[in-house]
Order: sequence, then C-alpha cells, then structure tokens
Amino acid sequence: MPPPNGSTRPTAHDEGDMNTSATPPVPRALTAWSLAGLVLLTINLRAAITGISPVLGDLRDAFGLSGAEVGVLTTLPVLCLGVFASLAPVAARRLGTETAIAGSLLLITAGILLRVVAAPLPLFVGTVLAGAGIAMGNVLMPAVIKRAFPNRVGSLTGLAMMLMATSGAVAAGLAVPLDDAGGWRLALAVWAVPSLVAALAWGPLALRGRRSPDRPAAPTAPAYAAAAREGSLLRSPVAWYVAVFMGLASLMFYVLMSWLPEIMKDAGFAPAAAGMMVSTMMIVGIPLGFLVPVLAARLRDQRVVVAGVVLTMVVGIGGLMVAPAAGWAWTAVLGIGTGSAFPLAYTLLSLRSPSPSVAARLSGMAQTGGYLLAGFGPLAMGVLHGATGGWHVPLTLLLVLVAPELVFGMLAARPGLVRPAPRPGVPDGRLVEPKGLPAAEPARAR
Repeated sequence: MPPPNGSTRPTAHDEGDMNTSATPPVPRALTAWSLAGLVLLTINLRAAITGISPVLGDLRDAFGLSGAEVGVLTTLPVLCLGVFASLAPVAARRLGTETAIAGSLLLITAGILLRVVAAPLPLFVGTVLAGAGIAMGNVLMPAVIKRAFPNRVGSLTGLAMMLMATSGAVAAGLAVPLDDAGGWRLALAVWAVPSLVAALAWGPLALRGRRSPDRPAAPTAPAYAAAAREGSLLRSPVAWYVAVFMGLASLMFYVLMSWLPEIMKDAGFAPAAAGMMVSTMMIVGIPLGFLVPVLAARLRDQRVVVAGVVLTMVVGIGGLMVAPAAGWAWTAVLGIGTGSAFPLAYTLLSLRSPSPSVAARLSGMAQTGGYLLAGFGPLAMGVLHGATGGWHVPLTLLLVLVAPELVFGMLAARPGLVRPAPRPGVPDGRLVEPKGLPAAEPARAR
C-alpha cells in the first residue's frame, strides 16, 4: 500500500525483509483471533491488583503480617508496573510481540497461583510475578493495536481502557463475596482462570508469528543493526512530553484511589460512604475510558481534551479543599478527570508513534517512569499528612502538580510524531518491525 502522498517508498514492513514483495492480505479469521486475544489480554491487566485489597485483613491474619509488610504488599504491584515496563520492548524485539504477550499472561497466572501458597514469601514473590506480567501486557497493548488495527486506534484503545477499568472494579467487588463463599484463597485464585485462558488464546498467535515465512526464528544481525539505527527515545522531546503527562496522570489517580476515603472520613463522612466514593470515582471513569480515546483519535490536535481534563482536576481538588462537605459532587468531578486523563495518555502512545515498534518503546518509557512516580505519590501524600496533621497541604501539592500536567499534556497533544534521535556514529536507517500480527504502513513523521 503506497504512502498517503502517493509515493512508492517501501514500508517498514517491507524493509524488514530481504525481498520487497507486497504483504499478503490478512485473513479475517486472524484479525478476529487477534481482536479476541486483545480483549482477553485487557481483562487480565487489573484484576490481580484490585482483587487483593479487599482481603488484606484476612491475609494479615493468615500470615501474621506487620503493618509495614501490608504496606509493601499494596505498593509492590504499582512499583512492578514501573520496574518491569522497560523489559517489554526488549522481550518483544527478541521473542516477538505475540510470544512476549503469551509469556506475560503466563507470569500473571503463575503469580496468582503462587500467592495462595500458605507461606509469606510466595505471597510476595507471586505479587511480583503478577505485577511483572501486567507491566509487560500494559506496555505491549498499544503496539498490538497500532499494528493489528491501525485504523481503529481510538475505538480499540477505548475498548481496552473500558475493559481494564471494568475488570478491576469487578475483581474488587467480588473479592468479599468470594472470600465469604470459600475463603481468601478462592478470592485470589479465581483470577488465574481468565489469565490462563488468555495465555492459551495467544499461543497460536505466538506460534504463527515465529513460524511466519517472512520472519526469522531469532533476531538476525540485520535486525540488530536496524534496531541500533532506530536511535534513542530519550533524546526525543515528544517522547518526554508523553511520558511526563502519563506519569502525572497516573500519580493523580493512585493518590486519590489511596487517600480519598481518609480525606472524606476526616471531612465527617461515615467510613462506608467514604469507601463508596472511591468506587464511584472508578465507575464514573468506565464509560470515559472508551469515549475519550475515540474522541482523541478523531482529532488532529488533542489539546482541547487536555484542557478539559485539567479543568476538571482543578475543580475537583479545589472543591475538596474549600467545600469538603460536598464530597459526592467532587468525587464525581474527579472521576471525570482521572477517568479521562489516563485513557488520553494511553491513546497518545499510539497517536504519537510512527510505527508499532516505536509505540512499544514509547509505551515502555512512559510507563516505567509513570508508574514509578505513581507508586511514590501515595507515600508522599501520607508523609505530608502525617507531618502537617491535615489534608490542606497535601491537596495543595496535588493542585500545584496540575500545572505541569497541563504544560506537558499540551505539548504531548500537539500534532506530530515521535522521531527517535539517530545514535552518534550510526548511519540513518529504517525500522525493522517484529512480524506476526497483521501490519500496516506506519504514518509519516511530521
């Protein structure tokens, strides 16, 4: 397929091969299987995290965990999302995207099952394994959408965000009923079933990718040379704009998810009502997880969406500071803000990438820094609350952080694509894309 300007330069897909024959049409069955695999992947990227919090009391009693150990157990998943995100592009380049995703789902399954072993160490090791698998799935999902469904980036990113939010809410909501029915082991282990099903679904895609005649079984010297010519995203300003915006959006969400109940209880709300406010905030964000990516993908310039997101965050956080008695109203507003910001950031990973390879690398870069920042955000808020004895100073800091979120969001939302900077001493060259899933021509950088 020729580029939009009508020229006949070869595509990235063609340049990865020794020959320049046209890419054969993608069978509809393969497209349908890829879509099913994408759906199964996304519903397993939150349940292992959100399903553990409601049964923390039982875990503390069963294993004799201290308060510090419980704190570590709740923080580990978010930190793992940042620590292991950078490994996903490397695994995809060496093993193939499909194989890396199948492996990530097996890690999630193994981690979930390991957590039900009657010993503290497997509980923590299993949490790390599940977090590592989720981190890899998070990073590779935009690359899958960019490659397999290049004309449906907005709608499929929205579907993925909505499914992730829904599965997380369902896992949290079913944890206590499952605990009552069969104990905490059942509440945790049940989520190994969908992750194993998803891994089995990705198995045929992985085998097809590795056996594809236009793809070597292992990375070749030309492939490594082409990867070297891609250059570093660390010297791309647009990559940093997207990464910082995603990091601040993640920080806002995890801080509010962690501390909103305490803020509302200190404002005079009953504990049950304060807890329901977090659920309300997440539920409000579910439809926005679909609508915002669809809207953003239809716009050439997403700055108006960024402005709307930031405005809702200012109103919500400011409302908590000046009129906490209207907590339900501010919860709904914050649900709109947090429910829009992260899906928008996720969509920008694809919209600002010229190819699936760059999308995977940008996703890894943004999520590594973003989740590490998000992991320390709740801790910093807790320290400030303890030092000041109230929530005014922590909320003021959160309000101040909205300013850089606006600045970097506006820069990330401008029309254009990430252009990896060539490495010194390495001649310029074109990208080699991992094969397997149906590929489309990358957009031209502007």
